[in-house]
Amino acid sequence: MYSTWYRRFPVPWDIGPRPELIELVKSGRIKPCRAIDLGCGTGSNAIFLAQHGFEVTGVDFARGAIEKAVAKRNASGVNVEFAVGDLTDLRGVSGPFGFALDYGVLDDLTHKDRAKYVDTLLKLTAPGSQYLLWCFEWAPRWWERPWHQFMALVPGEAEARFGPYFDIDKVAGQEFDSSKYPPAFSAYLMRRRLHLPN
Repeated sequence: MYSTWYRRFPVPWDIGPRPELIELVKSGRIKPCRAIDLGCGTGSNAIFLAQHGFEVTGVDFARGAIEKAVAKRNASGVNVEFAVGDLTDLRGVSGPFGFALDYGVLDDLTHKDRAKYVDTLLKLTAPGSQYLLWCFEWAPRWWERPWHQFMALVPGEAEARFGPYFDIDKVAGQEFDSSKYPPAFSAYLMRRRLHLPN
């Protein structure tokens, strides 16, 4: 489905490098290193990182997205490695990466697949690695409960899933606004701890 969308239509989330990422890189909070874009789409964030000195790999399960990402990369003249892959069972990509980012993948997964995604992230990172997570996040209203897990995290879920492994700093967000849809989002910058729980 996603691959067809990417091939046939402009997708609404393909809006270029994201402002939180730009600010964190330009401010020096995230420094050039080996980086991976988890769910890279058409590659805008990955290409931005490469333009700022990062060695970048972009992964997406939609082949149509990767095709567009490769075309963008070729036009930009930077070096980014793009690959088709499933972030709940990623093969052919090896860490460690000093920086990982996710704009809108985790919140699109089921609870079971979110746990597998965290396992993948831990395999791709090392102590000291940073991770930027951007996600829709709000408590479901009664009429959203049947499908909310396919759209958003609940408040506190990021801390529960990543807190045992990462120090977490919320760097951006939109508080709940019922006049907008989706009504809220959060962006977290995390750093993997030196020691993991037993």
